[in-house]
Amino acid sequence: MQLFLKVWRQKDSDFEGKMVDYALTDVMPELSFLEMLDILNEELLKKGEDPIAFDHDCREGICGMCSLYINGRPHGPEQGITACQLHIRSFKDGDTIYIEPWRAKPFKVLKDLIVDRTALDRIMQAGGYISINTGSAPDANAIAISREKVDEAFESADCIGCGACIAVCKNASAMLFVAAKVSHLALLPQGQMERKTRALNMIAQMDKENFGTCTNTGACAFECPKSIPLSHIARLNREYLVASLTTD
Repeated sequence: MQLFLKVWRQKDSDFEGKMVDYALTDVMPELSFLEMLDILNEELLKKGEDPIAFDHDCREGICGMCSLYINGRPHGPEQGITACQLHIRSFKDGDTIYIEPWRAKPFKVLKDLIVDRTALDRIMQAGGYISINTGSAPDANAIAISREKVDEAFESADCIGCGACIAVCKNASAMLFVAAKVSHLALLPQGQMERKTRALNMIAQMDKENFGTCTNTGACAFECPKSIPLSHIARLNREYLVASLTTD
C-alpha cells in the first residue's frame, strides 16, 4: 500500500507547529498504525531528520498513552479501540491520513504528537482514591456486593485515562473521565469513606484545570475506546448534587 501522511510537527510548546507531508510505499496492511509510524521514523533517521515524537507504551490498548487524532477522530476511524490497536488495513491504498495531537487547552503540546496530560493526574489526586488499611488480600466473598453493582463498577473502571473524550468534545470537557473515576468507587463499599467529598473535589480540580462544561452531545461516549456510557455522567451529577447539599 502507498500512504500519504500529513503529520503535525512542533519542536516544543514555545514554537508554532505545522502539518508536514510524508509518503510511504509498500506498507503492509497487517501493520499496526504505530508500527507504520516506526517505519516512517526509521526513514527519517536515515535521512538525518528528527523522528516524529509520539507517546506509546503497552501497544495493547490498556495504557491510554497512544493519544492521536487520526483523520479528525480520536484513535482513528475504528470504534472501541485505541490508536495502537488500529491497523493499516482500515485504510485504502493511496489514502491521505492526517495525524495530529489532542486539541484541548489543558493539553499543552510538548513535541509533535505528544501532549501534557498531567491535568488528568491532578484530578485523580484530588479524589480518585480510597482510605483503607493495606495488608494481605481479603477473601473474595468477605464483602458482599451485588452482581449489578460489580458489573457497573468494572464498566467504569475500564477507563484508561487516554483523554479521547476530552479531545472530541467541543468544550473539551473531562466529565466522562471524571464520571468513570467517581462512579467506579461510589459503587463499591471500599469507596464510601470519601464518597461525599470525591465528586466535589474532582470536579473542582477539573474546573481549575480549565476543562469545559459537558455538552450532552454524547460524542465522548461514542469515541471512548472502552465504550464508557453516558449513564456514568448522570451518576456523577447525582453524586455532586447530594454532596453539595449534605457536606458542610
